[in-house]
Amino acid sequence: MNFVDELKWRGMIHDIMPGTEEQLAKGETTAYVGIDPTADSLHIGHLVSVMMMKHFQMAGHKPIFIIGGATGMIGDPSGKSQERNLLDEETIHRNMTAIKAQLSRFIDFNSSASNAAIMLNNYDWMKDFSFLDFIREVGKHITVNYMMAKDSVKKRLSSESAQGMSFTEFTYQLVQGYDFLYLRKNYNCLLQMGGSDQWGNITTGGELIRRKEGLEAYGLTWPLMTKSDGKKFGKTESGNIWLDPSRTSPYQFYQFWLNTADEDAEKYIKIFTLLPPAEIDALIEEHRQVPHLRKLQKILAKEITCLIHGEEAYHLALEASQILFGNATSETLRKIDESTFLSVFEGVPQFELKAEELAAGIPIIDFLAEKTGIMSSKGEARRALKANSISINKEKVGEDTIVNENCLIDQKYILAQSGKKNYYLIIVK
Repeated sequence: MNFVDELKWRGMIHDIMPGTEEQLAKGETTAYVGIDPTADSLHIGHLVSVMMMKHFQMAGHKPIFIIGGATGMIGDPSGKSQERNLLDEETIHRNMTAIKAQLSRFIDFNSSASNAAIMLNNYDWMKDFSFLDFIREVGKHITVNYMMAKDSVKKRLSSESAQGMSFTEFTYQLVQGYDFLYLRKNYNCLLQMGGSDQWGNITTGGELIRRKEGLEAYGLTWPLMTKSDGKKFGKTESGNIWLDPSRTSPYQFYQFWLNTADEDAEKYIKIFTLLPPAEIDALIEEHRQVPHLRKLQKILAKEITCLIHGEEAYHLALEASQILFGNATSETLRKIDESTFLSVFEGVPQFELKAEELAAGIPIIDFLAEKTGIMSSKGEARRALKANSISINKEKVGEDTIVNENCLIDQKYILAQSGKKNYYLIIVK
């Protein structure tokens, strides 16, 4: 399957300029996507562009990732209701380094292959471009009428928008258009790809190339990601789902994909995994027969967690997922890191305990009924212990148990459990 056919099957094409497919069929072609450098990590909203470039490179073509150092100082009005915060050069450079490290997990930047990817910062060619040079070299080739016709401009200038639009933002499509022109001249980059909201900026770049240089240029966009319930893709109550494990733990990352709705899972497994079409079709059919087993979500969560974080992180996330609903052990609790541990037990009732009390040792009945309030009385605690329904750190305990420092997880936590579903987190200070 060639690149465009692959994308069509996966539902990853929204618009494509005439001639694009024919150009790609001629042989190795260079294309670029832009990445917003406003954070030192990508989030899953970036993953469509990354997967596009993964398929592009696998098809024998050359990817260029442009970090928007210059455009990040302006702010793209596309899809925005107001102007964004501007970044300084040092912050952009730091973010760029971190993003390249993340991309290198699944994009080849370092081999000697002719289609090894490269990363560039558009600030490098914009920083010495004077305003007078810019309006003479770029501005005179694109009319205001042409720029005003773009949807991203019309929406911001409409009566529905209270914010209006600054001149800085209005010039954004020219700055991005110049990126395409620069890459066309210096890197023989023939194709720009982006989300469907970038179509106006992409076509402006292509028009600038044709008017100024008389050269061909092509564009391709993918559909903006949505969820079946209408909510924004990649957002949770706590914010973005990041690729950086210090921002979003692999456990939380895994859980996000595991909790995908059936309808979304059928779409996401095509876009966010590299599984072949025949295997995906078989999985979807199997899932439709027995949807309660959620096999599609499990495969989706596994594939993408392994792709982003590696197999070891996936297995730890899987073990952590079993803590609440499976047969996890005390060893499992002690193996996972603190952020994952706290993520798993987010929202369960918590009690605090003084370290000196624990050091002296606390009889289990006192621990349950007096020191924590897990049980309302010593009588209730005794009955629960006799029924063998109390666990400390996933291990059943009896009436003669003493809770002490040996029970600590990560030097400060104790996990108590009553029955199968009632968990309590004790924080020792």
